[in-house]
Amino acid sequence: MSRGKLLALQILVAVGIFAFWHVVTNWPVVGDVKTMRFFFSTPYDVIVRVGSMFMEGSVYRHLWITLVETILAFVIGATLGIVIGFWFARKPLVAAVFDPYVKMMNALPRVVLAPIFALWFGLGIWSKVWLGVTLVFFIVFFNVYQGVREVPQVVLANARMLGMNERQLLRHVYWPAALAWVFSSLHTSVGFAVVGAVVGEYLGSAAGLGYLIHQAEGVFDVTGVFAGMVILMGFVMLIDGIVTLVEKPLLVWKPGETKTV
Repeated sequence: MSRGKLLALQILVAVGIFAFWHVVTNWPVVGDVKTMRFFFSTPYDVIVRVGSMFMEGSVYRHLWITLVETILAFVIGATLGIVIGFWFARKPLVAAVFDPYVKMMNALPRVVLAPIFALWFGLGIWSKVWLGVTLVFFIVFFNVYQGVREVPQVVLANARMLGMNERQLLRHVYWPAALAWVFSSLHTSVGFAVVGAVVGEYLGSAAGLGYLIHQAEGVFDVTGVFAGMVILMGFVMLIDGIVTLVEKPLLVWKPGETKTV
């Protein structure tokens, strides 16, 4: 399918969702209209609220704070995940020793950690950053660990026969083999970095998109809640698009599909 057709179908899905939302909040299709508007607002009201937030400029400060928290969580979590993932994959004994502790930490609900981080790092950006790091780290770590372990032993044996040392193996064999796994995890972890920042803001902060949503929810401003959610979804799509742009030039080494006759 061409990129244009794919984009058209994606836009069509969005139009269908907004059309359904408009219908159920303006006509008694699935319930009373007033009740539906109380719980879901209307697409028009939400779009108007989003527009007014950007026109007034009230949202830019909150966007900037959430962006900083997201970038820091993403960079720190991804870096730690890549480094430790490579280390564990290359040191089976270390991986075996720490395996139960990694699983226990990964099983902890991140919401439980949010109050602890707020206690340790305060209500500033760093409590949100470290909450995001805990979400990003494990996604990247497990992908890198698996990607390095998936390198064929035949390839490693041939590389060693050619005289490659460990540094050359890392650069020319392990890293290219794991790169696709790394970027696969980054697309997912970007969203989780945002989740960590927003959840932290929701639980305790004075700024950020999570703070805006929490404030609107506190006064039963459903339009404000949905407006914050729409801005948040656009924010995630923008960041994911940036990751995609960075990914393409770094994956030029990847061979194309071989056509069979």
